[in-house]
Amino acid sequence: MGAPPADEVFPAKEARGGKKNKKGKGADYSAAAAAAGPGAPGRRTRREVFEPDRNGKFRKGRKSDRTTKKTEVTVSKAIKRIIRISDVITVAELAKRMGVKGKDLIKELMRQGTMVTINHPLDFETAAILASEFNYEVENVAFDEETLLEHSSVKGAEEASADDLKTRPPVVTIMGHVDHGKTSLLDAIRTANVTAGEAGGITQHIGAYDVELDGKKITFLDTPGHEAFTAMRARGAKVTDIVILVVAADDGVMPQTREAINHAKAAGVPIIVAINKMDKPNATPDKVRQGLTEFGLVSEDWGGDTIFVEVSAKLHTNLDRLLEMILLQAEVMDLKANPTKRVRGIIVEARLDKGRGPVVTVLVQEGTLKIGDPIVAGTHYGRVRSMINDRGERVDAAGPSFPVEVTGLSGVPDAGDMFHAVEDEKTAKDVAQHRAQKLRETELARTSKVSLEQLFARIQEGDIKELKVIIKGDVQGSVEAVRDSLTKLSTDACRLVVLHTGVGGIIESDVSLASASDAIVIGFNVRPEPKAATLAESEGVDIRLYNIIYDAVADVRNAMEGLLAPTLREKFLGRVEVRETFSVSKIGTIAGCYVLDGKVLRGAKVRLVRDNVVVWEGKMNSLKRFKDDVKEAAAGYECGIGLENYNGAKVGDIIEVFEIEEIKTAL
Repeated sequence: MGAPPADEVFPAKEARGGKKNKKGKGADYSAAAAAAGPGAPGRRTRREVFEPDRNGKFRKGRKSDRTTKKTEVTVSKAIKRIIRISDVITVAELAKRMGVKGKDLIKELMRQGTMVTINHPLDFETAAILASEFNYEVENVAFDEETLLEHSSVKGAEEASADDLKTRPPVVTIMGHVDHGKTSLLDAIRTANVTAGEAGGITQHIGAYDVELDGKKITFLDTPGHEAFTAMRARGAKVTDIVILVVAADDGVMPQTREAINHAKAAGVPIIVAINKMDKPNATPDKVRQGLTEFGLVSEDWGGDTIFVEVSAKLHTNLDRLLEMILLQAEVMDLKANPTKRVRGIIVEARLDKGRGPVVTVLVQEGTLKIGDPIVAGTHYGRVRSMINDRGERVDAAGPSFPVEVTGLSGVPDAGDMFHAVEDEKTAKDVAQHRAQKLRETELARTSKVSLEQLFARIQEGDIKELKVIIKGDVQGSVEAVRDSLTKLSTDACRLVVLHTGVGGIIESDVSLASASDAIVIGFNVRPEPKAATLAESEGVDIRLYNIIYDAVADVRNAMEGLLAPTLREKFLGRVEVRETFSVSKIGTIAGCYVLDGKVLRGAKVRLVRDNVVVWEGKMNSLKRFKDDVKEAAAGYECGIGLENYNGAKVGDIIEVFEIEEIKTAL
């Protein structure tokens, strides 16, 4: 087959638009190339192409007269249009995985009413909606902790039934006022139920122990007061079944008695009252019964439904009857658990022992804990190396409501943390690491507790349906007046709940209760203790202080209606202690003070506090260092302070210095 005509291989100059040669002299190179022929060695024409022959080898040939096709848009297979994410994903990463431009995603988000940047994290729901706009699906492959910790029966969930539920011992916590005999009663009960030979050596209390009466067991928790009880509840742990309220027969209802009742009622736990110290000659149990009726605890003898038992820890009187009443209450409650489930329980106490490492006291709630079980508690994991009961005896298994001391964890968890048994140690490690990561994320994006300013906004979002408050005042009458006034503010939109009231300064347990219950603390004519103020700041608890009832009522009402717009707010400057007083003629009493913290400014407002109760509030009219007038005194220095028209300062009083600043409040 001969060579094709030159005009077929190389179109004429006119047809090609007069293309010039490489040297740019205007000569058409097509003729010279045609003369040489398409097969001339050392020269490759522009129209030559490599095409495969029937054997798959590429050979030089002439370009065929195929029509040019448009570029086709490739569509991913269905399996490739599923994007797997773990809880959150950034806009940039989502755009990269979908193969679209980040600005297109930002435009779509802005169209939906969300202003974001390229590095903004998107949660799973937002990412799913956004991806659907681009015909993609999102699959959540996040670490599923709940599935791993599922409390399925060892026999299999399909085989588990009501027959697997067995009666378990009740878990009892003893609470009450200081010096009313809580520890003595615990010791008396325990001594009456263990032999002398078992009470030595390692048998020092492990935070929980069990006693037996007529073949039935009772588990007692030895908690260090209401704070631990509240701390456990704050972590979502309902560990106590029954509360024993200890009240001294010769003392009656005291502030911590009221506090214990409020804590128990907030947790929804039944109360059995033990009237202790009946051996005292001035014991008046009827007075105790009368005092407790104010809190809704009416004795069965008086037609109520609260069990009262008169005991004496010193003489071991009526201890058996107290235990019988506990068992009777437990029988009514019908406490049951499945011993064949995977183990789940609560950390009662935890400490670091020099010889044994992390040692934790656990209370099994479901299942049976055995030696060698892989467990996870909080952000720590490990295997059960040893188990010791409260009498120092080694045990191989612990069933529901059975307290044991366990070793083998990688670290010391917090009291109140839940612990779970899992399939293997790798799973336990994965869960612990996932929790640690979540904890870090939570700390980075920590949100504060509810405050009055945020209340209305959260009501609008449907986030809050009730406002919980704790009221402390200088006298009981003021507390009752504040409570009655605030209770009347309850509406359908927001219900106001008073969790606890008390007389005296705001203490740490008040802040702990507020933190556990997401409540606000209202102080009337009282001040928070320094430790309580520090705890409130760290826990994000809102403390509001007032000396006029109408201000408190107005603030809460405005917050509930969303109209709160205060223009004045108190700014704390410093705190000083009165260490000496000097009487100066024609001037009055000068308080010799030591600045504890902050600073003191001349002319600032001051508040005189005695035993956490405000006794005077006014203005400072003089500030001296030695004989010189000064504008301010810093922490660690001594100074002399004169109070305007007041001469009643005493040694030991605390003077708080503050100023009122104007601020703009935004919801």
